[in-house]
Amino acid sequence: MNRPGLLTAIGRRTLLLAGICLFSTVRAAAQMESALGEDFAAEAKLLYRVVACSGNAALPADPDQKIVDRHCQTLKAQMERYRRGYLARAKPFFAALRPKDLPDTVVYPFGGGDLLAALTTYPNARRITTLSLELAGDPRRIMKMDNASLDESLSVVDRHIGWLLAANDSTSETLMSSQQGDLPGQLSYFLVALAVHGFEPVALRYFRVQPDGSLHYYTAEEVASMENRTAPARHGKWTSPDFSEAFANSELVFRPVGSDGPLRIHRHIAANLRDDSLRKDGPILHYLQSQGKVAAMTKAASYCLWNPRFSRIRNYLLDNMAFMISDDTGIPPDDARKAGFVLTTYGNFQGAMCFDDCPDDQISDEFKNLWAAQPQRKLGFRYGYVDVKGSSNLLVAKRSSKAMP
Repeated sequence: MNRPGLLTAIGRRTLLLAGICLFSTVRAAAQMESALGEDFAAEAKLLYRVVACSGNAALPADPDQKIVDRHCQTLKAQMERYRRGYLARAKPFFAALRPKDLPDTVVYPFGGGDLLAALTTYPNARRITTLSLELAGDPRRIMKMDNASLDESLSVVDRHIGWLLAANDSTSETLMSSQQGDLPGQLSYFLVALAVHGFEPVALRYFRVQPDGSLHYYTAEEVASMENRTAPARHGKWTSPDFSEAFANSELVFRPVGSDGPLRIHRHIAANLRDDSLRKDGPILHYLQSQGKVAAMTKAASYCLWNPRFSRIRNYLLDNMAFMISDDTGIPPDDARKAGFVLTTYGNFQGAMCFDDCPDDQISDEFKNLWAAQPQRKLGFRYGYVDVKGSSNLLVAKRSSKAMP
């Protein structure tokens, strides 16, 4: 029997429910976007074009194209030398080292602006966290730079990033100087790393780490409210930044050039990792622990992991990493073996290279004995510091299957 009145009522109800669902979906999407905070993707893509000489973002009307072209002629040659020289040797070497069950989450303490080496060491990583004293930087100044400032700033980039590409390392002085200027130093390093490895930026947001380790992304209103709060240096001897605290920690979402995915994430957290700053129940350790089992790396780390005052970050690594690649500034051999790691050496090590303060002689002897006890395995490139004799060295720590929880 035909009942048009009932069918009409059902139809109206269906449309109403569909409308409610659509409204709820739109509202949820808006809330999610708000929770993710302000996206500086336009600034990131412009920096990627100007500083990293990649992508197709349109230049603003003011900059002189000749200034950008002159910089890009220099940088592209440096990037190509890195690909043909360093990367051509390092890529197959690391591919042979990485186990098949390697976690796709990477933690790199004392990493500075070194997303370049992180992607060289772990090219398939889906999530990378670098931690260092340096802050990411304000991406907005590129939008308003005049030609004189742009020319001067790109000359600085040529020197600093040129050294990173040539030596696969950055000095403390270079990293400190990146905290001031019209171009965001650390972010510039990150974008050049993407360009070298064939990735492009998709989104850029800034955040703070909450007490429970979760991330709060800054909205446009929060960024504006923090405009006059210049970020403090994370170490008393470090150069103070000249930008807002809002731009300390960055999240850069990226993907292979010209691809629809999968998306990858690089987070940089500005932090002093010494025990008196890295609280045992503090937000950064909570965040790191939330990442689960990780692959780790460090290099050119001023021997901090040898230092008793950095016990918390060292213990975090020993408890949570499944695999680690480092130079001689990695975790001391005795500590690693006690935690159930099997150690394999490459290159040569005959003593630590000293700076202002020599590292612990006993730990240096641990490394010397470790290298002396193993067959000499070739290392065809520099990875972080050289030893006291100028020899390159690399250490692999792999958790023994017997030590897995």
